[in-house]
Amino acid sequence: GNIFTQQPSYFSDLDETLPTVLQVFNNILHKCGLQCEGASAEPQKLEQKVSVTAGNMPVQELKDIVLYLCDTCTTLWAFLDVFPLACQTFQKHEFCYRLASFYELAIPELESAIKKRHYEDNSVFADLWRRISHSRKKMIEVFHILINQVCLQPILE
Repeated sequence: GNIFTQQPSYFSDLDETLPTVLQVFNNILHKCGLQCEGASAEPQKLEQKVSVTAGNMPVQELKDIVLYLCDTCTTLWAFLDVFPLACQTFQKHEFCYRLASFYELAIPELESAIKKRHYEDNSVFADLWRRISHSRKKMIEVFHILINQVCLQPILE
């Protein structure tokens, strides 16, 4: 059996947790000098002059962000992969929209920052590139699971 089936109250726990998950995306954007205002606003670059961007932050900070993103995306994917019923709860928070906005804003910025940087050690570049590519792949897979569960399954049933 599934823990959610045995404990329906976990759905409300999940509901309360999702804003925190979305905050992870906002934190990453903020650290890269980008912002996405509210759920419905268009992603945009910050108006005022931002001192730190993905392109000029210390390499350790870039590594931390990419690692954090990779862990988050992998965990989200693993969770929805084993428990697709959670998709309805995710969608209540406009998760598809938020994920797409984040992807559009953060991924090109991070990829560009990774490519343009000079590395003492090329294995650091290889590792960062592998992790950002993995993150991108997992975000797309999360999006597919959500679309399949929220939009396609109901039509097929």
